[in-house]
Amino acid sequence: MIFRNVPRRLLQALGAVFLCLAVAACGGGGGVTSVTSPSVVATPAWAEGMKTVRADALPQQARDTLSLIDEGGPYPYRQDGTVFGNFERQLPRQKRGYYHEFTVQTPGERDRGARRIVTGRGGEFYYTDDHYQTFKAVLR
Repeated sequence: MIFRNVPRRLLQALGAVFLCLAVAACGGGGGVTSVTSPSVVATPAWAEGMKTVRADALPQQARDTLSLIDEGGPYPYRQDGTVFGNFERQLPRQKRGYYHEFTVQTPGERDRGARRIVTGRGGEFYYTDDHYQTFKAVLR
């Protein structure tokens, strides 16, 4: 495929732009004010400048952890829900206690593994699969 190395979000955005231009050029804009794809999620201000991932594109275990967070537990690990210190400073600086971490189970691991979901008090969700070295903002 000619677009093999182009990020999916970019292709979706370009497709939406071309569709809008085609509708406008053909005079078919009668009452249509916007075109929105259900798979495109707007990037919130807190995620600006970060890599992002749609929640439905996360590994199943991460989606399971998000569901547990939404339900308020119970969590499989005693460390789940504890304060995340952000010592690596990969997330925006906030006062201690702002962020909390949750384990994302890793098949085949004997311990907690490296994958985590970190939440912020402002409704932010972040995913790391390399034990806090990098994060992606989770778009929900």
